[in-house]
Amino acid sequence: MSPGNLFADFTVLVVVVLAVAAPPVSGQRSVYPSANLSTLWVKNKVLDSVPYEDGLASPVGENATLELTGDGDLVLREKANGRLIWSSGTSDQSVRRMEITEQGNLVLFGQRNMTVWQSFDHPTDALVPGQSLLQGKMLRANASPTNWTEGKIYITVLRDGVHGYVESTPPQLYFKHELSRNMSQRDPTRITFTNGSLSIFLQSTHPGNPDESIQFQEAKSTQYIRLESDGHLRLFEWSRGEPSWIMVSDVMKEFLHVDDCAFPTVCGEYGICTSGQCICPFQSNSSSRYFQLVDERKTNLGCAPVTPVSCQEIKNHQLLTLTDVSYFDMSQIIMNAKNRDDCKQACLKNCSCKAVAFRYGQNDSNGECRSVTEVFSLQSIQPEKVNYNSSAYLKVQITPSSDPTQKKLKTILGATLAAITTLVLVVIVAIYVRRRRKYQELDEELEFDILPGMPTRFSFEKLRECTEDFSKKLGEGGFGSVFEGKIGEESVAVKRLEGARQGKKEFLAEVETIGSIEHINLVRLIGFCAEKSNRLLVYEYMPRGSLDRWIYYRHNNAPLDWCTRCKIIMDIAKGLCYLHEECRRKIAHLDIKPQNILLDENFNAKLADFGLSKLIDRDQSKNDSSRRPSMSMVVKVLEGAMSVENCLDYSFFNANSVISAQGNPSTYSAPPQESILSGPR
Repeated sequence: MSPGNLFADFTVLVVVVLAVAAPPVSGQRSVYPSANLSTLWVKNKVLDSVPYEDGLASPVGENATLELTGDGDLVLREKANGRLIWSSGTSDQSVRRMEITEQGNLVLFGQRNMTVWQSFDHPTDALVPGQSLLQGKMLRANASPTNWTEGKIYITVLRDGVHGYVESTPPQLYFKHELSRNMSQRDPTRITFTNGSLSIFLQSTHPGNPDESIQFQEAKSTQYIRLESDGHLRLFEWSRGEPSWIMVSDVMKEFLHVDDCAFPTVCGEYGICTSGQCICPFQSNSSSRYFQLVDERKTNLGCAPVTPVSCQEIKNHQLLTLTDVSYFDMSQIIMNAKNRDDCKQACLKNCSCKAVAFRYGQNDSNGECRSVTEVFSLQSIQPEKVNYNSSAYLKVQITPSSDPTQKKLKTILGATLAAITTLVLVVIVAIYVRRRRKYQELDEELEFDILPGMPTRFSFEKLRECTEDFSKKLGEGGFGSVFEGKIGEESVAVKRLEGARQGKKEFLAEVETIGSIEHINLVRLIGFCAEKSNRLLVYEYMPRGSLDRWIYYRHNNAPLDWCTRCKIIMDIAKGLCYLHEECRRKIAHLDIKPQNILLDENFNAKLADFGLSKLIDRDQSKNDSSRRPSMSMVVKVLEGAMSVENCLDYSFFNANSVISAQGNPSTYSAPPQESILSGPR
């Protein structure tokens, strides 16, 4: 290819990048993914832009031209104004021709076919197959994934191996792979990348026989290796199926065993990496805040001092202690600082020192002190795993105080008084609440104990035990559920009242009323429980259940005969008669229905559920108007605006319902329906 304009009417565009990285290119790629390699082929696609580095990081537009001039200089110019962007500097070397090798190496040849200049000698951030990184040369990463100017991280080849640095004063070492054999000063080193391996050679080594080799997974297609802005050296491979470049290996992590938190920019400046998470430095025994996140949403961008450190106020410098925190670079050691105090003082006396890391084994009087002028990411450690101890000390600027001792004393005194006052108040409130609760419980106990004719009182745990933790449910009554239990040899029915459905007055009324009466046709109350919020009643157990099971055929037994039906009716009448006429005080049951009529093993009927009982004095008029509904109530019931239970006195019982139900069983083959006069049953 002779000198001339290389871009004239070409359908295949060749872009030679001679400095640092360029952005990924959108288009149909035939070899490599982006212009941060030595050479990029893009078929049938005009590039939008190709950034490069000429010291000013000037962008190169799509109309720029790459030209091999008549005097043998390869130049890159802006077409609009002809401004020179870059030159190979070969105008005085008699360049005769230019050639692109199969590996993608752009070569300028001079007289006698001698190589004058080649792109492989000027890598940016990546190596392609067949390309070598020579001793003294470097791969330099981009500043960030979106900023393609030169970054601070680079890898270089030295005589003893491969080193990774972050640019600082002096450079800080974050990675080192040493050669296993001894070398003389005359043995320059180079690393060569090929598909599937990264080989390290010495000059005296026979070609093709590397001194060391890092073997990657078997290459399926073209590969390249790139140093990225986070300091990782990653291997990429072309995927024909996508088609795209995919990352297949993180070389430093997988083959050279570098920990994630050991990379210098993993958490930005001053950030502490702990198991992959980034936090800002803080001191657990201090309320002062010396660092804050650069971006609350992106913790990996690092932290910044709240107050910048100023050399004009060196007397206000202090060191923030970070225990079990290490720094990635321990290569620059302060030789005269072997113990912790000397290490700290060395930093405080040097204004350019921003932090020190002190690392030691078992004895902190004989350790290594590392001073840094620029603080990158720090790393939390577990001494038992890394087999050493380490503390980091960060220089911070404190706000001067008129009297630091007095201020500290006032702070301590105020905190102490506040703590004592709070503690006294908490103790007083706790004693008051405890005593009040105790007195309430005593009053309640006494109130139950003085009730005349009270039945047996049981503990809640006793009833829980006798009902097997309330596991055998018989049904649900007016104010709670009923469970079967056994006290000694006697079977009982335990009714557990639900807290929100019956108050204390109703409970006392039921206990006192039912406990004070005894009749063969009334269910006998055996005992009760009243512990804290627990309210339970213990009744005698009625094995035949409620009457509704028998008149609505909710059982598998034969229908009741006429003799049994009449006996049940008489028992109900006797029970009601006792409540209305014979009891010391008249009792209106107010809830007579088949569900509240229980049968024993001999079909003796007994009335149950006195939860809604109301006591009536014997001399009270039988024609008590408060017991009868008014006409307005009747109208509201007929119109469906009021429930019949709200205005009717169920002190009567219609025996015909039992007889008619038994005479026509099919009528009650299903649960009874609602009636406007009787209400839901």
